[in-house]
Amino acid sequence: MEETFFENRTDLTDLHQAVQSIQQEIRRIIVGQDEMIRLIITALLADGHVLIEGVPGVAKTLTAKLVARCVDSQFSRIQFTPDLMPSDVLGTPVFHPKEAVFEFKKGPVFSNIVLVDEVNRAPAKTQSALLEVMEERQATIDGKTYPMPMPFMVIATQNPVEHEGTYRLPEAQLDRFLFKIMVPYPSEEEETQILSRFHELGNESPLDVIKPALTAQQIISLRQKIKTLIIEEKLIQFIARLVHQTRNHKSVYLGASPRASLALMNAAKANAALSGRDFVTPDDILLVTAPVLRHRIVLSPDKEMEGVSEDDVIKQILQAMEVPR
Repeated sequence: MEETFFENRTDLTDLHQAVQSIQQEIRRIIVGQDEMIRLIITALLADGHVLIEGVPGVAKTLTAKLVARCVDSQFSRIQFTPDLMPSDVLGTPVFHPKEAVFEFKKGPVFSNIVLVDEVNRAPAKTQSALLEVMEERQATIDGKTYPMPMPFMVIATQNPVEHEGTYRLPEAQLDRFLFKIMVPYPSEEEETQILSRFHELGNESPLDVIKPALTAQQIISLRQKIKTLIIEEKLIQFIARLVHQTRNHKSVYLGASPRASLALMNAAKANAALSGRDFVTPDDILLVTAPVLRHRIVLSPDKEMEGVSEDDVIKQILQAMEVPR
């Protein structure tokens, strides 16, 4: 009876099958990291960008590449370095002497899925080149605006701030990422599986094993469908109350912005769609709360010194709230 109920409203069967196919393809290479894979796919469908943080060597870049491979669309990779200039990202006008005109040569950011590797190694000037691109899906160069190809998504990786040669990302840029995903070390058992899997691959490249499961046009269509999913008024109020609590908590110096509320709602809708439902439940919101909020709140200096994390504070806020049922 329930399946018929779903079919009468928004049919998400194709999406459910495509997502399962993507997860299966990636699991052929990546061991564990199921949460990272699911969140990247959720962000892709919610029209959001992703920041992945972890120490070097935990498959951040490889996972991002594999997800991009699962989508039949344009992909580009930009390695951020301390000497990278904004024009290296956005592109630059090139002068043609014969015609005596400037032609804009587009940079690597003009792609469907853009992997920005080690985003916190570039200085503020280059970081700012991404601000307009990420929020408005366009770049303005010499007074002329160039739209990004659709769908558009930035997947950025960064090493923890304590590492050598890293810059802390400004709050304005962090706010433009839908999720911040933390990637831990694998367990000993998982590491054994990783070694076995790569041994079995032999000379075959991990990227050559993956087959596309979604086209760019399908993603555009699914994004439009997801935006129309049902969310009850009490859940909208819960999201607003939750974000508001981050601004009044004793451990928080700077709370989340209204962009965080929109991010929570859009991510919850995408999460519901991944589960094959056309309506949002409280669990959809709770599943995405930490990755949506952890990079949008700034803890008070005394709490940082005590070693309290953003996730700890988010947990405290949720425990003190009544979750609607």
